[in-house]
Amino acid sequence: MSDRTVVWEHDDAGKKLGLREQKKRRMRRLLSDTATELFVERGFDAVQVAEIARACGVSEKTVFNYFPSKEALLLDRGDVTSAGLQRALEDQTAPASAVVAAMLDGELGRLTAWIDAQPDPREAYRKTARFGDLIAETASLRAHQREQLDTLVVQASGLLARRYGYADDDPEPRIAAVALIGLVEIQALALRRELALGTPTARLRAAVACDVSRASTVVAAVEGRLGAR
Repeated sequence: MSDRTVVWEHDDAGKKLGLREQKKRRMRRLLSDTATELFVERGFDAVQVAEIARACGVSEKTVFNYFPSKEALLLDRGDVTSAGLQRALEDQTAPASAVVAAMLDGELGRLTAWIDAQPDPREAYRKTARFGDLIAETASLRAHQREQLDTLVVQASGLLARRYGYADDDPEPRIAAVALIGLVEIQALALRRELALGTPTARLRAAVACDVSRASTVVAAVEGRLGAR
């Protein structure tokens, strides 16, 4: 695991990648890690994309070949979350609310494990807290995050419609999807709160999971209506 940022799972985790794909992954990670460190230390608006490119020894055009926007350099987990959501909702052996809550808890576990594994866990904790604050205080990052969540709602709505036999444009799976993806926001809000309180990582995961669990019972009730018609 990197000592710079958390390594998140991909939809092809465990598969053998070709040299070209490995090289692309390393460059993408270098760009995102470098940008994140600069943003966290100096603020999002104070750092230019050209500066990130120079720090990585590439051109500004190369940065945009990997990321469509400056905001995407920081909020770069959209594809990972989407792939995880796809896998979670294709598993029809458990309620969608339960499998998504489990998926989120797994991500939180990787985050807390990364913090504890760092040479200076207190500094890693501070940077993690600052990451959330950075998003909250930057309008363009909030807008980008909102777009990502809206995309997940569309994806979840289609998956729920197929699971329960609805048309893609029926309102029932759409409102259930809004509630389901709301779990992502609940976890983010709870994590930011606990980080601000300085909750030790040994208790942080349980505290955040408690909020997600409470919210998931509401989502489960909404989902239950889908299969009750």
